[in-house]
Amino acid sequence: MSSLQLDSLTLGFIETSPLPFLVNGQWLNSSEQIDVSDPATGELITAIAAASPDDVENAVSAGEAAFKDWGKSSVEFRAQCLRKLAQLITRDQQVLAELECIDVGKPVSAALGFDVPFAADCFNFYADVVEKATFEVELGLSVTDSQTIKRPYGVAGFVFPWNFPLTLCAWGIGPALAAGNTVVIKPASETPLSTLYLGKLCLEAGFPAGVVNILPGRGSVTGEALISHPRVKLMSFTGSTEVGRHVGEVCGANLVPAKLELGGKGAAIVCSDADVDASAEGLCGAVSLNAGQVCCTASRWYIHESIYDAFVAKATANFESLVVKRGLESDAQMGPICTRKQMTHVLACIADAQANGARIITGGKRILEGDLAKGYFVEPTLLEGSDDNPWAQEEIFGPVAFLLKFSDEQEVIERANQNTYGLANSIWSSNPSKARALAHELVGGNTWINAHNVFEYGLHYGACNKSGCGGGVNSLATFEGYLRHQSIAAIR
Repeated sequence: MSSLQLDSLTLGFIETSPLPFLVNGQWLNSSEQIDVSDPATGELITAIAAASPDDVENAVSAGEAAFKDWGKSSVEFRAQCLRKLAQLITRDQQVLAELECIDVGKPVSAALGFDVPFAADCFNFYADVVEKATFEVELGLSVTDSQTIKRPYGVAGFVFPWNFPLTLCAWGIGPALAAGNTVVIKPASETPLSTLYLGKLCLEAGFPAGVVNILPGRGSVTGEALISHPRVKLMSFTGSTEVGRHVGEVCGANLVPAKLELGGKGAAIVCSDADVDASAEGLCGAVSLNAGQVCCTASRWYIHESIYDAFVAKATANFESLVVKRGLESDAQMGPICTRKQMTHVLACIADAQANGARIITGGKRILEGDLAKGYFVEPTLLEGSDDNPWAQEEIFGPVAFLLKFSDEQEVIERANQNTYGLANSIWSSNPSKARALAHELVGGNTWINAHNVFEYGLHYGACNKSGCGGGVNSLATFEGYLRHQSIAAIR
């Protein structure tokens, strides 16, 4: 199959080194640079200017100044900016897909199929939402002439992870901007490229200076300065549960509301009446998506004993036929792990799972054949074992699924719910009423039926337990979460 060449606009964007960051409508440099490399080859792509704590201070100040007008701007103007941004994302979809590919490692086809169009759809969705929103509600009470008014908070801070930089940025800032907040964005230092390009499009879309500020840098420096800033009015963090705890503690000390979207260990329950071929194909697709670096993916597979052998055979064949290549190859189905550090972690988890009694059915190794040896490629892996294996319960964040057998549906619900995360699960069954009844019993923010990783704007995507708190994404409730409620009352 043919190998894609980078678009001239992509090449033109990354040839600037270091890439500057965005504060108050201006592209700025700094004394520190961070190299950005391609996980498929280990080669340097470009460098970025790393923002300092002083730059964070300047960005927050710019956001405050811009909020004076943006927070009071008409819903029509905000919707216009959001829709224009969506149009520009669609116009430059090839560039954005290629940046996601060389930065994160995912196939260009995957980015074109989901990441980029779904980001554009997000801005269109919240443009529609804000135009239909009600910001003043008459309460109709007997003692007081009163109303509830809804107003934006002010400067909202965002810290995003490296696995879905463009999509997650859209999910966060889309509703925040629609509600009238200004934003300061700290993308992951490993994968900042598409977010910086998005900043370029924001300016072209007509967002006023200071409304959108983008500050790449090290989490311990730039990220810490942002989450601890006393004048940020609302903080959103997407990433690991461990770091999320820290963000929550820091924001709590400043009494800043924190929206935490954290890790998961999704359970997939495949019932005896499930379509074996479809369920195996669906779950293999879920755990190989973005090389398994998806917080809501299904990584605990509970398979009914009556279909266990047939399912395992089908899943094994699926994994062993998966085309693992550099994402620029047109037939690539799975790319590399995003960073060397994460690849090392995934391989260590597999080894530790074995040491604790798990058996590798297929995969389990780094791919060291040909040019793939230069990158961070790991074989899609099936482990088999028991619930008490630590890696049947803890997030691995790689293309690894843990197989577990069950015989009783109520018993397996209890086993699944013993996990300390609470993000996303799925039920696989040919009986719709049974599947829905079981779905109601699973603990999590999301339960999907005969599918996994299902997203639609208007469908709330949230979490509970160790997977997060403070609200979800993609829904009307998300938009409402970026508005503070204020009571206005006079005695009748």
